[in-house]
Amino acid sequence: MAFKYAIVLTGGIATGKSSIAEKFIVDGVTVIDADKVAHSMLELHQDKIAQLFGAEYIKGGVVNRKALGSLIFSNPEEKLRLEALLHPLIFKEIENQAKEEDKKRKPYLIDIPLFFETKRYPIEKSMVVYTPKDKQLERLMARDGSTKKEAQLRIDSQMNIEKKKQHSTYVIDNSYDLNHLQQEYVRVKKEILDSFKG
Repeated sequence: MAFKYAIVLTGGIATGKSSIAEKFIVDGVTVIDADKVAHSMLELHQDKIAQLFGAEYIKGGVVNRKALGSLIFSNPEEKLRLEALLHPLIFKEIENQAKEEDKKRKPYLIDIPLFFETKRYPIEKSMVVYTPKDKQLERLMARDGSTKKEAQLRIDSQMNIEKKKQHSTYVIDNSYDLNHLQQEYVRVKKEILDSFKG
């Protein structure tokens, strides 16, 4: 069975998940990135994308992700069609990578942004990078140059960060400065390593 040593890394948009993933990678912890797997599956199966949505979504031998994104976010039925194709492929690839990691008998992370929303992965332990919603909104607007309304819509499309915090095994609090975030990272990393001892 895969995922024995896996911990899900998740959070909300603009809560600092990427910063935490980088810290773990620098310290030699493997991070399987679900978004990267999704992008590679998209390219591997672009013939099926062309069949489902039309050849205009393939440009210069690669999937035009921007055009495809515009289509699926404005049309729930098309979104479901894409998910029906991609999700089993993404799951299989992540499962295969997880089996390889499990052989090493040490903890690793799987970065899954919508872990709690989709309930697709049978992984017991999870880590949420937490930021209060007002700070999340500020950071998202600053990061993407989006309006308050646009940023709020993106935040509201995900499960409430307070709810994710309640469901998680570990919480990294990214409410303050970088120094505090580093302390939180060190604390949680120690908790994780201790939990896998013995």
